[in-house]
Amino acid sequence: MLGWIKKIIGGRKVNTVSVETLRRQQRERLKGGRTEDLTALAGGADTDPEILYYLAKNNNPGIRRAVAVNRATPVQASTMLANDRDVDVRYALAARLVELLPELSEDKYSQLYAYTVQALGVLAQDEVSKIRQSLSTALRDYAKAPPTVVARLARDVERAISEPILRFCVALADDDLLDILSHHPEPWMISAIAQRQSVSDDVSGAVVKTGDVTATGLLLQNAGARLSGETLQSIIERARDYPEWHQPMALRAELTVDLAQQLVGFAGEAVLTVLEKRSDFDAPTRHQVADIVKRRLAYQRGRESAETKVARYIREGQLSPEVLHDAAVWQDWDFFYAAMGQMAGINPDILRRMMTGGAAKPIIAACWCAGLPMRLCVDLQRLVGKLQPKNLVYAKGGIDYPISEEDIRWQLEFFGVVPIARR
Repeated sequence: MLGWIKKIIGGRKVNTVSVETLRRQQRERLKGGRTEDLTALAGGADTDPEILYYLAKNNNPGIRRAVAVNRATPVQASTMLANDRDVDVRYALAARLVELLPELSEDKYSQLYAYTVQALGVLAQDEVSKIRQSLSTALRDYAKAPPTVVARLARDVERAISEPILRFCVALADDDLLDILSHHPEPWMISAIAQRQSVSDDVSGAVVKTGDVTATGLLLQNAGARLSGETLQSIIERARDYPEWHQPMALRAELTVDLAQQLVGFAGEAVLTVLEKRSDFDAPTRHQVADIVKRRLAYQRGRESAETKVARYIREGQLSPEVLHDAAVWQDWDFFYAAMGQMAGINPDILRRMMTGGAAKPIIAACWCAGLPMRLCVDLQRLVGKLQPKNLVYAKGGIDYPISEEDIRWQLEFFGVVPIARR
């Protein structure tokens, strides 16, 4: 008890006699029961903690409010005050506990910290929104805020309370963010999470999986958001319909050459310029991206039909496996089948059936006829045939076709294609 008194009166030296005298005087005033004496005791910086704890149960709400704001009041009284019937008592307590929290958070396993967190948890569920909002405002920028308390505030139904926590509170755990995102949250909640100063791979992926267009755009613009290759791929697959995503996507540090190649298939020239000028790419990547951009600009020249474009490529001697791969990545299926049909000597309608029938061997047979490298054939199994990784048939020895010429000819005959010598 002596330690408490020393702390309350600022650590100045006191002797046992003066402390005992002070306590006796305070108890006499407490027994007297006069409102002015009790109010003075409730607000006194040198009032004995035991007396303050007793006054926290007084019938007078003004006295209880004075106890709630008194820094000398023992933290053990906080849970009782957090359940007080008077709103102003609870509101005053919330302000005091938030002010006290930094002094206690260094020792998260202390009993005093536990009492404080317990009381804050009660206040975070208070029926009066101004109390919950005061906690949200105070804790949103506090890195050591109790995780259980901010998790409750983050799930609050009122936007003014949960949004600041969702967007700014670094103490809010990823597990809580993932749980919130998995329960069909309001669009503003998803956007708040997407704009956090730091967003992990898992949380970014969960934001994108909600399908929210605005939040995905905000995520792309957020330099503090980490995006995995899988998440970027899922964004690109939808980005064709959302031009506002294109430029922020082109600026993402995680963008790979493969993803850039997909992006240029539908991005406008302004975005192509951004891609081509990315100085943060290493030299080989810059060259690859520049080549892809140049091919795209040549590819989209004029308003040609697929057949006219194929004829132009043939005339210019430019119809190549790279052009075919570009067309598949960019999902220009009319040009793809017209071009591959010319290269393989197969009717485009038959070729379409071979490529989209759900099996690898007909695709391999068509690629063999077109004289395509087997590595490109693997890509076409995925890009055109939509085969799952477990169903892909890979090159033998890294470069050779994995099935015999006899098997290839059987596949061609099955589709009514007259086998010809490989080009």
